[in-house]
Amino acid sequence: MSNQTAAIILAAGASARLGQPKQLAELNGETLLERAVRIACNAGCSPVLVVLGASFHEILAYSRLGDAIPVICDRWQVGMSASIAQGVKTLGIVAPKAHGVILMTCDQPAVTPQHLRALAASGEVTGSEYAGRRGVPAYFPASSFASLMQLSGDSGARDLLRDAHAIPLPLGELDIDTPEALAEARRLFSTPNI
Repeated sequence: MSNQTAAIILAAGASARLGQPKQLAELNGETLLERAVRIACNAGCSPVLVVLGASFHEILAYSRLGDAIPVICDRWQVGMSASIAQGVKTLGIVAPKAHGVILMTCDQPAVTPQHLRALAASGEVTGSEYAGRRGVPAYFPASSFASLMQLSGDSGARDLLRDAHAIPLPLGELDIDTPEALAEARRLFSTPNI
């Protein structure tokens, strides 16, 4: 990526329906969180911030995050908006000259480095399109950072993406929230280093 594009991986949730921290669930020999960090790094994102909340001690103890910067959100139970705000606030400290940021989660196995690069290449607010809606991963230029920090509730940045440009993400609707979804992800994405 020619301009500095950061990534914020939203991984603070409690994974109640999965029954274990989804961040530590394994796919192709790496945890979902490690996979997300690798994909963001391979896309050229820098820095990569990982926003954690529930079970963060355990997640940090069992994850190899390389140069990714862990950010602990003590308000994670408020919803995804709190994690986004904490991540963007921290980004302003560690990379004040970032031109933009990709918001992503760790539980969408269909995401690739190529998709993240395509999102950032637009230079404008750009979401991923799947199952008839727009969502993350999504790119936000620095001019959007103030809006991201003012979000509330658990809908994340969905409102900011409503009228935004979007790039199709095949199978983007598969997020790993249940044991069944994890089994499906392992069936569909069993090739290493996708």
